[in-house]
Amino acid sequence: MAEPVDRPTDEPLSRWGRWNAPKNLKRGSGPESLRLAAGSAVLGLAVAAGAVLAAGPWDSGQRKAERDRVAVQQRAGGAHHEGTAPDGPEPAPSAPAVLSPLGATGGLTAPAGASGLEAALAPLLDAPALGTVRSAVVIDTATGKQVYARGAATPMTPASTVKIATAAAALSALGPAHRIATTVALSPDSRTLTLVGGGDPTLDKAALRALAAGTARSLRDGGTGPVRLTYDTSRYSGPALHPIGPDNENIAPVSALMADEGRLDGSDRGTAPRTDDPAGDAARAFADALGDAGVTTRPAPARGRAPAGARTVATHLSKPLSALVERALTNSDNDIAEALARQTAIKAGEPASFAGGRRAVTARLKALGLPLAGARLADGSGLDRADKVTAGLLARLLALAAGPDHPELRPVLTGLPVAGFSGTLGDRYTATSPATGLIRAKTGTLTGVNSLAGTAVDARGRLLAFAFLASGTTSEGEAEAALDTLAVALTKGTR
Repeated sequence: MAEPVDRPTDEPLSRWGRWNAPKNLKRGSGPESLRLAAGSAVLGLAVAAGAVLAAGPWDSGQRKAERDRVAVQQRAGGAHHEGTAPDGPEPAPSAPAVLSPLGATGGLTAPAGASGLEAALAPLLDAPALGTVRSAVVIDTATGKQVYARGAATPMTPASTVKIATAAAALSALGPAHRIATTVALSPDSRTLTLVGGGDPTLDKAALRALAAGTARSLRDGGTGPVRLTYDTSRYSGPALHPIGPDNENIAPVSALMADEGRLDGSDRGTAPRTDDPAGDAARAFADALGDAGVTTRPAPARGRAPAGARTVATHLSKPLSALVERALTNSDNDIAEALARQTAIKAGEPASFAGGRRAVTARLKALGLPLAGARLADGSGLDRADKVTAGLLARLLALAAGPDHPELRPVLTGLPVAGFSGTLGDRYTATSPATGLIRAKTGTLTGVNSLAGTAVDARGRLLAFAFLASGTTSEGEAEAALDTLAVALTKGTR
């Protein structure tokens, strides 16, 4: 039986465009408490833009779905700004004078800094719902200082929070603008077409129709008759089945050629019945599209490589890697995560396999200077229980993505689900929670394993990177509630 993973949400996405990072949002007691400088109010909540920028150069604004939803709930307007330049702005000075009048309600009275967080988090981490082993790390992203830690170097099974590491490695290796190509090659005698998979799991029927239309135009120019169709999956190597086993609705067989992630129910997220032949299904769908475009293929599509001298007659490019990362993190998409690991392996000259992805992702994280002691990245998705990471690694990686030195990692943050709004956090916080919109985090769930890693804006305007890992849990719902309580405590901060 498949082990449970992050549950999907019906929350609509803005078609996988880049999400802008969250603002420092606070709920005031009246209109006067919400009135800030022009341009620093977003989502109808008061925004301390300078303090958030102090934690790292963020893209400003919010996704349209979030902005509209909050506008209805809060009955207040807000400005929407375009994203920053690719190289990111310089960190801005903090603005404590702006934040102080907001006076977070429910804040702690313990001293600021690690001691205050100790008072807030220690008893929450001792909750029985968090199982037999738990670890936690919190980092102030503006300073890079670790402000709280328990078991920071303890290797733990991360479940789907390992996707943060997979995504960061891919972005670091390939860059956020990288696109995965699917091509069609025509043999020198114009009698054989080859559909060449590049490893894009988001290839869909519309893309196949576009490839077929481009191919048909090329064939018409050459006056070609019926053609033979082959398909090439050689870009990937090694076992196609994830170690979690066959007939699993969490992931399709990993293939360099697939359409709609091998889903058989028309869905685009969450669990779904999967084909056991994603490449063959994609090739047959392409053959049908060719037929609709006026190109006859016979016999049925077969595996094969393009012959020497074949020329490319049609190409489809995936969405930019930044969008693929955001979709993988928001929806906890296992198929995309495994593709990201393999694309990283290809860039590193490693075999595009589970083993090659593990080596390539590990090497890339090491090059970023992250603490890898005890880490083992057995897969890209977190479905494999052999995965081991530390809370220190995840928190440090998130802090790195928030800082000014690696703007290419920013989609790791913008792709994180938003508390009470989207993805796997859409139904874990309510619209009335004081932490709604202040927490962005990746969830992780396997039987007996629960995790949460992301960012939170505290009452002082600090952007905190955090990772909470728990194992030996016995109730998924209770463990998730305990993790959410920990994250909410960060937003209250200390005074």
